[in-house]
Formats: sequence, structure tokens, C-alpha cells
Amino acid sequence: MRDAFIKSLSELAEKDSRILLITGDLGFGVLDEFSKKYPKQFLNAGVAEQNMTGLAAGLALEGRIVFTYSIANFPVMRCLEQIRNDVCYHNANVKIISIGGGFSYGSLGISHHATEDISIMRSMPGMTTIVPGDLWDASESAKALVNTEGACYLRLDKSHAPRTPDKEGEFKIGKSRRLLEGKDLTLISSGGILGVTLLAAQQLKEKGIHCRVENMHTLNPIDEAAIVAAANETDGIITIEEHTVKGGLGGAVAEICLEKGNCPKFFHRIGIRSEMTSIAGSQNYLRQAHNMDENAIVSTAIKLIEEKIKTAS
Repeated sequence: MRDAFIKSLSELAEKDSRILLITGDLGFGVLDEFSKKYPKQFLNAGVAEQNMTGLAAGLALEGRIVFTYSIANFPVMRCLEQIRNDVCYHNANVKIISIGGGFSYGSLGISHHATEDISIMRSMPGMTTIVPGDLWDASESAKALVNTEGACYLRLDKSHAPRTPDKEGEFKIGKSRRLLEGKDLTLISSGGILGVTLLAAQQLKEKGIHCRVENMHTLNPIDEAAIVAAANETDGIITIEEHTVKGGLGGAVAEICLEKGNCPKFFHRIGIRSEMTSIAGSQNYLRQAHNMDENAIVSTAIKLIEEKIKTAS
């Protein structure tokens, strides 16, 4: 996803001199070409994410479209005060790029597990929050961010779903992408775990359970119409995210269902439920350990459908 995003951003930077990319002293393999081609549109702020964010806000207020870039939690957790007071308060045109969302850097432990960032960033006033599910999403999101005024957060994952281009040919902030049709239940997914979600949907189809799959690539603003339709048109909703279930995708979907008065027959959030992700390992290993791989999705779906049938009888 990172490479697809930077490639797209490079093409945009060639046409728009307002675009400026600031790195927190990393990403040189993928950023080398960008820095050589556009030296006046690239800065290395060093290992100083708070300074990077303050600098970005100031440059944005002078008319630049500024992208800050760092790994996992560092451009978010380390500089929340600057994001809130400098970027959001002034509605500065700053785009925060976090690479390695979720368990992408799982083997490096809790310091590199980005598992609370969506809850935090979608709560920030005016913060557009995008979590791409595949390479097409990642590439198109660069264009969307440049054309979106104000503060934005983009969370990129190491993993991704197979390329699933939108049927309408346009990436729309706040508009979910429906990838599969089905009446039995809706799987709403955000981020690279979309690939796991699609695998689970295929396994469920083989068992006679047909799933609607929504790629909810934008968490703020979120596609309320798609959520309400899922609640009304399918029997239940399962949300899937590589993130804590507190305040992330699952929380957002639940809020909308209750506020709109469109509660599904059953609802379940798949995500991190432990207080701390204290174990380390590969992304796939940690997904399995936290009951968020395709097998967990399939078994959860079957259990919920069986419980619904028992209740109805």
C-alpha cells in the first residue's frame, strides 16, 4: 500500500507545487525517488514528530498541502497535542500518513502496534479518516486527500486485499465500496484485513451463507446509508478491523444503527478485545491470536446465524 500511495503522490506532486512531503527520518527506500525528483517539495524533520507536525501546520497555513509521514504510532500518538491544537483547531491542510497500521510491524511489539489510532483520529474535530483496503484504495486516496481541504489521516497497512477496482471508477471519501452481494449477513471491513474478510466470505458461500461485503475505507465521514441498508436488507452485521473494538469501525457502525433506529437482527465486532497487545509476532500470527482471521470470522458468522434461527423458532 505504501508504494502504491507514494507512486500516486509523486504523480500529483509533479503537477502541483503546493504538495510537500515531510518524513520523520524514515522511508528512504520508498521516498528516494520522490526526494530526488522534487527536492523543494520534500523535507526530513528528523526523529521529531511533534516538530514535524507543528512545521506542517505552519506551512499549510501558508498555502501548502503538507503530508507528514512516519511509521505506525509515531505520527499520531507522539504528537496528539500538535494534531489537536495546531492542525485541527486551525483546520490546516495537513495530511497525516501512518504506515504499518494494525499488526503490520507485529514482531516489534506494542510500541509498533497501531491499534488505537482510528478511535483517536476519527474523534478529532474535522479529521477526515481513511483506511484503505487494497492497492487501488491506497493509490486513489492520494488524489482524494489532495482535493480535500483540511486535516486528514491516512492509515496504510502492509497487507492488502486483491485489487478490487470500484465499479464506478471513482474513489469517494465517505462512500463505502460494496464488493459482494448477499442477503444472509453483511461483513463490513476496513483496512488491509479486507483480504481476510473476502476469504471468509468465500468460505461462507461454500457453506451456503451469502455475504454482502462492504469495504468501509472511510471512517470519518462514514457511509451512514450503506450501514442502514445493511441493517435493513440483510439479517445481521459483523464488523472486521485490525484495531481495538472500542471506538473504531465497530463502534461507529453501532452508533449509526442505534441513532437511526435500524438495528440488525444480530451484530458483532471482530477486532482486538484485550487491553494490551502484549504478544509479538507476524501479522498473520497476531490476527489468529486475537481471533480475527478468516476462520474466526467464519465460525462467528455461523454461530450468530444459528442463534438467530433458534431464537426465531
